[in-house]
Amino acid sequence: MVDLPQSCDVLVVGGGNAGLSAAITAREAGASVILLEHAPKAFRGGNSRHTRNLRLMHDSPTATLRGSYSSSEYWNDLLSVTSGKTDERLARFTIDGTSQLLPWMKAHGARFQPALEGTLSLSRTNAFFLGGGKALMNAYYAAAERLGVNVLYDTEVRSLCLARGMIREVFAVKNGASAAVRPKAVVVCSGGFQANIEWLREYWGDAARNFIIRGTPYAQGVVLKNLLEQGAAPVGDPTQCHAVAVDARAPKFDGGIVSRLDCVPFSIVVDRAGRRFYDEGEDIWPKRYAIWGRLVAQCPEQIAYAVTDAKSEKLSMPSAFPPIRAETIVELAGNLGIDAAALEATVRNFNQAVRPGKFDPGLLDDCRTEGINPPKTHWARPIDQPPFIGYPLRPGITFTYLGVKVDENARVIMQDGRSSANLFAAGEIMAGNILGEGYVAGVGMAIGAVFGRIAGREAAKVALR
Repeated sequence: MVDLPQSCDVLVVGGGNAGLSAAITAREAGASVILLEHAPKAFRGGNSRHTRNLRLMHDSPTATLRGSYSSSEYWNDLLSVTSGKTDERLARFTIDGTSQLLPWMKAHGARFQPALEGTLSLSRTNAFFLGGGKALMNAYYAAAERLGVNVLYDTEVRSLCLARGMIREVFAVKNGASAAVRPKAVVVCSGGFQANIEWLREYWGDAARNFIIRGTPYAQGVVLKNLLEQGAAPVGDPTQCHAVAVDARAPKFDGGIVSRLDCVPFSIVVDRAGRRFYDEGEDIWPKRYAIWGRLVAQCPEQIAYAVTDAKSEKLSMPSAFPPIRAETIVELAGNLGIDAAALEATVRNFNQAVRPGKFDPGLLDDCRTEGINPPKTHWARPIDQPPFIGYPLRPGITFTYLGVKVDENARVIMQDGRSSANLFAAGEIMAGNILGEGYVAGVGMAIGAVFGRIAGREAAKVALR
């Protein structure tokens, strides 16, 4: 037997940032709430436990943010990375909603670091969690449990009975046994399908076997596929995702943020043949770090290498894995498994193309190359000071953008254009409404928090009316 109540006001599927925001909000509105988390307790929180920050609109400085970050600037940053592939109405709605998040988060146990300085260029735009995402998830779970949210771990939702746009019953499995619950309203916050390698292969082919999944292995897309098969309107390109360059030595799943490599702007990046293939200095890192997973995925064997030297080593967060060092470029090529003559020629040509400027790791400086393709438009300095340093790169998939379409009340929209009567969605499972491609640091957590609160509020209204 499964110890699962047969009914409740609001059922929340998934226990990350979006799910907890929804569960807490619905419970505070007076609804009885069950939260089903696929992972065991030790791994609760989905991808949110690996996060560090979220992006917030604000009109004036706070204890955690410098200066101001207007709605229009936020929108322009989002527009620049998505190439216009976003629902502007929902995007602006989300951006404006972030201005209300800090007080709510603090009231439910979130703690933040003072405004940061350094090369991430995020002191104005992003608030960083004290203790990281795991501390935030622990605080939210404690708040949910104090409020009386019934949290069940190791419980996988397999299907939702969706008839004429309304959820009647939800089927879940725990310890090999199945059970059903009849909620009055449901909020799905179960993420994308990035941990389902076979599903990824449908769009990426065998290259997907070389992808590293940065977050939870429980994001199999079961709920997403079930809803799409029952007529929920899809949104987003299934080949688009939040994908960054991670250390190729990272574990297949759940390596988290410590496997990410932030050295790209101060390096050159080459494929196995020793050739550069993209402008490493195109823009400040928070706006461009999430393009590098896709770029590496397009390389032969889905492998690339960041190469730099001693003077740039301390300019970025290190990997959890030690750098590969050598006294010469030829020796480094051998250590990395790159064609030595080709890498030596690439570095030589790059060094000759560098035009001197005033180097500034925190701004779009004027250190650039001239006469080579691809160019490096910022932070270009000769790679000439041993020891030379290299990192192997793989595509690191954070979450996929295929999801369900929603309206401003987080209601799931059906293929006939009508909004569901009692089904809501928040977080990665609906982020494709806003993220058609690309990514800007901290926006995923912002989407989850804003729409999680909306979904919890609206689900409680349906359940209690």
